[in-house]
Amino acid sequence: MGKEFMAFTYALAAGSGPYDEASVLPDDLDIQLTLSRNDRPQPFHLICEHDSVLVTMSGRGRVEFKGTSVLHEDYQLGDVLYVPAGTPHRILPLEASIHHRFKLPESRLEGVAWYCEGCSEELHRVVWALSETLPQEGYLAACEEFNANGSLRRCRTCNAEHARLDLEGYRWDEISRARREGAS
Repeated sequence: MGKEFMAFTYALAAGSGPYDEASVLPDDLDIQLTLSRNDRPQPFHLICEHDSVLVTMSGRGRVEFKGTSVLHEDYQLGDVLYVPAGTPHRILPLEASIHHRFKLPESRLEGVAWYCEGCSEELHRVVWALSETLPQEGYLAACEEFNANGSLRRCRTCNAEHARLDLEGYRWDEISRARREGAS
């Protein structure tokens, strides 16, 4: 990546928050680039309809995968991680990290899922149509639903009850509102 792009990334990241997945490029391009500055574990496993690529611009940590032969992949500055279509994955930073994610704009679906920390059983999954719901709207609605319903947080296999998610510091509502107002 060129130095100009790196400076652009760090300037944008200064105002970015955890798992913003905020669009960086115009929506009509062949590929979409998103940006997040992550300082805590992702509160869910993200599921993208198409393959995506994570590029680490700063920091280090681990990406955890579900339903694949690869359980996790460590990352550090400059690493590029390929995420196959439909693979639930979650970023677990060891230190504050800036990530770009390359996504295909023709994606129609996106979703999130939660898994039992004890036995890895899937607890709950939410999928939405991107034609109706922005990713950030989906993240917020799914997390609020997960928090509101104790039965969604209880593992059907080992009966462990998982804590409510701390949603302090996430800007999904703000990002959604700005995108909707920008589209009007």
